[in-house]
Amino acid sequence: MFTGIVEEVGKITAVNQNGGNLDIKVKAEMTPELKIDQSVSHNGVCLTVVSIEDDEYTVTAVEETLKKTNLSKLEPNGPVNLERGMKLGDRLDGHIVQGHVDQTAVCRNIKEANGSWEFTFEYDPQIGNITIEKGSITVNGVSLTVVNSKKNEFSVAIIPYTYKNTTFNNLKIGDVVNLEFDVIGKYVKRLTEFS
Repeated sequence: MFTGIVEEVGKITAVNQNGGNLDIKVKAEMTPELKIDQSVSHNGVCLTVVSIEDDEYTVTAVEETLKKTNLSKLEPNGPVNLERGMKLGDRLDGHIVQGHVDQTAVCRNIKEANGSWEFTFEYDPQIGNITIEKGSITVNGVSLTVVNSKKNEFSVAIIPYTYKNTTFNNLKIGDVVNLEFDVIGKYVKRLTEFS
């Protein structure tokens, strides 16, 4: 379980195919505090630490995860949003994030808005996910509030702190991002389908 509050932007140091899986090596300041078998969110994807060496650790993304996320697009020297699992009893500063990406989206527009930025993303609505105006969404592991919600797209407003301390400052039009829709909204939608 995560909050969508990115702790650190790590650096990908290696990406190696391992059968249908992908071994991803990450350099991060948090590495000395990690342990093997710990869950860490990588661009919103919950992955398990499988090895640790100095200030680098390795996680493995299985084929199913690679099909549903943007992790197959990671490259050495590229950035990745990182968050360790939340501690019981801590404040929930973002929202409830499971680390299970629902689908990807494409960045369609980036607009600077007098000291902040508005990013617009388009996604496939046929999968059945929805956004809600002023509801929560996780984009590449970052907890955000939806603005301008439509059937197949939405926008988010990014404050300077988030822009500087996440991978949003590297995001370009046409880039693919991971989306995790609000878990409460998903349950409500599912319940209404059976009513």
